[in-house]
Amino acid sequence: MSLMTTSTNPTAPTNRQLNQLPFDPELTPGARNAVRVCLRVLPSEKVTVITDAVSLEIAAAIVHELEELGCRYHTWVLEDVAQRPLTDLPLAIADDLESSQVSIFAVQAQTNELKSRMQMTDVVNRKKIRHAHMVNINKRIMLEGMRADFQKVDRLSLKVLDIVRNAKQVRATTPAGTDLVANLNPNYRWVKTSGIISTEKWGNLPGGEVFTSPGEVNGTFVIDGVVGDYLCAKFGALKANPLTIQVKGNRLIEAHSANRELKDDFWAYTHTDENSNRVGEFAIGTNIELKDVIGEILQDEKYPGVHIAFGNPYGAHTGAEWYSATHIDVVGRNFDIWVDGVQIMRSGQFLIEA
Repeated sequence: MSLMTTSTNPTAPTNRQLNQLPFDPELTPGARNAVRVCLRVLPSEKVTVITDAVSLEIAAAIVHELEELGCRYHTWVLEDVAQRPLTDLPLAIADDLESSQVSIFAVQAQTNELKSRMQMTDVVNRKKIRHAHMVNINKRIMLEGMRADFQKVDRLSLKVLDIVRNAKQVRATTPAGTDLVANLNPNYRWVKTSGIISTEKWGNLPGGEVFTSPGEVNGTFVIDGVVGDYLCAKFGALKANPLTIQVKGNRLIEAHSANRELKDDFWAYTHTDENSNRVGEFAIGTNIELKDVIGEILQDEKYPGVHIAFGNPYGAHTGAEWYSATHIDVVGRNFDIWVDGVQIMRSGQFLIEA
C-alpha cells in the first residue's frame, strides 16, 4: 500500500521511501528535464510515480525533483503491490491515477505486461493526465536522450508535422535495403510526441517523434536498429544480425534473419491476435540530439528516421477504428525520406532546420 508524501510533511512514509534513497547526481539533469520541461509540473498538482525494483534509483532522482517543487505525489513500486509480470494494473494504482494531474511510469518491461500498460493509459486518456511513459528507462538513456533540448526537438517536430499532416504518401529507403511506401489515410490524425507532454497525448520520454496510423504500407523494411517491447532487452541492437521483413497490404507477410530465434520470437509476437501483424503505427523520429541506435527501444524509436509498429494503432489519438492487444516497434538506420516526392531526410539527416 502506498501513502502520500507532501512537501509539508517530508517524513510521511512512501512506498520504499523513495525520497530517502541515494542516487547518482548525474541523473539530475534528465530527471529535472522530465519534471520541469517535459511535464511542466506545478507545485499545486498531484503526481503519481510508478516504478519497479530495477528502476528505483531513477525514480528517486525524479522524486527529488518533485520534492524540490513542493508538489504532492504518490509513489508505487510494482513488486510491492503485485506479482510480476503484471496480468492487470493493480486497482490501487488505477484509483490513485484518478486524482492525479500528472503521472510518471519508470519501469522495466516484462513479458506479456502490455495489457496492464494499456489499462493504465486508458485511465490517462480518460482523465487527460500529463503522462510520461518511461518503459525500459535506464541510466544510459537518462544520461543521453533525457538530456536533450526538448524545446528544440519540439520545434523540429512541429515543422515535420506541418509537412506530413496533409500528405498522401511517404517513401523511406536505407542503404541496408529498406524500401517502404506508406499511403496515408486522410481520416487518421498525425500526433506529435516531442517530449513536451500535454493533456492531449501522453508521451514517451525521451520524446521525439510524429506518428500516425497509416492507410496502407507496402515494401521491405530491414530492421538493423532494434525491435520493441520485451524482445528489445533480449536481442538488443541488430546491426550485426538484422531482421528483414516484407509488408504487403499493411500486413507482415515474411520475416528473415540469420538469428533464427529473433525471427521466430518476432513472428510469434506479431501473430498473437488477428491484428498483431497489421501496421498500426507509421512514425518519423525527430530527436536530432541522438547520435546512434543503442539497442534500447525507448530511446531508439526517437532516433531520426522512420519506424513502424505492428499491432495497436493508438486509435484514441490517431482515429484508427481497429484494435490489437499487442504493439511492437521496429527501427532502422540511415534513412532517406520523401513526403509526396519532396525529400526531407538524407542519410539520416533532416533537410529541415530546427
